[in-house]
Amino acid sequence: MPDRNKRRPAGRDPSGKGGRSLVREDRESSRKPCPATAREIVERLRALGDPERARVLRGFFKTGPDQYGQGDVFAGLRVPEIRKLAGEYGSLDFPGVIRLLRSPLHEARLLALLVLIRRYGEGDASVRGRVYRAYLKHTRFVNNWDLVDLSAEHIVGAHLADGGRETLYALASSDLLWERRIAVMATFHFIRRGDFSDTFHIAGMLLGDPEDLIHKAVGWMLREIGKRDRPAEESFLREHCRVMPRTMLRYAIEKFPEPLRKRYLKGDV
Repeated sequence: MPDRNKRRPAGRDPSGKGGRSLVREDRESSRKPCPATAREIVERLRALGDPERARVLRGFFKTGPDQYGQGDVFAGLRVPEIRKLAGEYGSLDFPGVIRLLRSPLHEARLLALLVLIRRYGEGDASVRGRVYRAYLKHTRFVNNWDLVDLSAEHIVGAHLADGGRETLYALASSDLLWERRIAVMATFHFIRRGDFSDTFHIAGMLLGDPEDLIHKAVGWMLREIGKRDRPAEESFLREHCRVMPRTMLRYAIEKFPEPLRKRYLKGDV
């Protein structure tokens, strides 16, 4: 990724708590050992890929010079194919999953995140803590919007749902684009539970963010709040609609009746 998105050491746990080694022997469960290594899985992903689809994906995910996905590499697989493979390789040992997450291949990182989400959902407190710490340590590899949107609510949001959320605000203040998007998207877990306060606070922090990907994420989460509590969303919008980025506002009001949408776009509220 371009250096402009990474002024502090990328992937550092914003909580500052560090954590145990994340490359020890996997003691999470009694699953049968995975019959393949991380390297063999990457080779299989490349072999199953479609070069033409890979070309399309490179354009779709903006991998050109100075674009947000600069340098990302695609094999050309569809998400349902990767989900199927994640089930097949779900017993890969934890160090192997982390090696996949560090892979230059986008589909390998996606597969790793799918495995981590499943481990988090099925694991005990020890496993969940290990997955969460690994995720925060490797945010520089969760480096496109699809990877963030797939994973943030299920790992970061789920882990912070019933505890202190200081880490969320550290992520929202990060110089790394992907960490800021993780902060926003993690709150989807709270929104689904009817808890909107952190989304509103983080949205306020990011009103002046320079990145369009952040504008879209914030607007999307505001829209999700509106689906559940329109007055709560409109209270935030009436205060901020005249200064928030246009893309953010358009995403937030997408489901409003047309006359109301026009009023917000004109600032006549």
